[in-house]
Amino acid sequence: MSLFTLPEDQIAIRDMARDFAAERIAPRALDWDADKHFPVDVLREAGALGMGGIYIREEHGGSGLTRLDAALIFEALATGCPTVSAFLSIHNMASWMIDRYGSGQQRERWLPELCRAETLAAYCLTEPGSGSDAAALRTTARREGDDYVLNGTKQFISGAGAVDLYVVMARTGEAGPRGISTLVVPATTPGLSFGPNERKMGWNAQPTRQVIFGECRVPVANRLGEEGTGFRIAMAGLDGGRLNIGACSLGGAQSALDKALAYTRERRAFGKRLDEFQALQFRLADMATELEAARLMIYAAASSLDRGDADATQRAAMAKRFATDVGFKVANEALQLHGGYGYLSEYGVEKIVRDLRVHQILEGTNEIMRLIVARGLVQP
Repeated sequence: MSLFTLPEDQIAIRDMARDFAAERIAPRALDWDADKHFPVDVLREAGALGMGGIYIREEHGGSGLTRLDAALIFEALATGCPTVSAFLSIHNMASWMIDRYGSGQQRERWLPELCRAETLAAYCLTEPGSGSDAAALRTTARREGDDYVLNGTKQFISGAGAVDLYVVMARTGEAGPRGISTLVVPATTPGLSFGPNERKMGWNAQPTRQVIFGECRVPVANRLGEEGTGFRIAMAGLDGGRLNIGACSLGGAQSALDKALAYTRERRAFGKRLDEFQALQFRLADMATELEAARLMIYAAASSLDRGDADATQRAAMAKRFATDVGFKVANEALQLHGGYGYLSEYGVEKIVRDLRVHQILEGTNEIMRLIVARGLVQP
């Protein structure tokens, strides 16, 4: 259902991802959530299908697809499990930063294995004292000859302790955004350690830990771009990351809506099926309508980023805010329509509600998305 028809090649890409989600992710998603299991083997299977480097250039082992293709893929994967899809989106974001800003030698060194998901990557920007105010980060990278020496702590890092590379924003110069650089830090670096796995409301199928740097020596050759450009690199990565996480909200919410439709079709009360009550029909209609509106916003913003439009950042912020708010709302409505059964883990709806709630916070809170949009409106 859409105002436009996708080309056959994009339909094939979407269907491939949807089939993978149905066969390899959905059947085990509830167990992964309960056991807090990070399914690295399934992520590598996705990598073998080209989903480890979706918008990485083909010459470096990527699939060479568009941001719209990526949105279709992450939406489809999230119908199986938003948590798994969201981690893969973070891996793609970190890998793209290497592709876009790395040197030829860096791309040859890291990208082939990243694109196959044989190597997994994490994005390290947030710190205990700097979340929305990311330019206030305090992790330092002190230059000593051909090395940087890293000290500091990153907070809420998806995949921490389980992945192979960390794309880290650290302070190499003055206060503020111009003093930040981006370094690629291997997991084997001496002095690198991790906090305990956080106990979270959702996203249990991926670890979330602090990443701690204690006199970690990283070669200058591991820096992406020039010194002082790291904040710009981090923000460029987030434009795509916001669209990805919005797409994950679409997929999770669609799964919740599908469950609600099936349940109201089967459940009877007062002598009628639930879907025969007009009040519930209207609620289902509103859920489907708002989800379709969010889908169109994500697709349009992804196309804007593909074109390199001047307002692509603003469009990505609009789409992320709207899609993640709608996604959570639709999932929560689906839980309500299930009544008491929606609160039981075996029906899978409460997991979607828990998973989608954090999408309104990460990749920039939805309050920060409003700030980005407002600045674009009121500043000349």
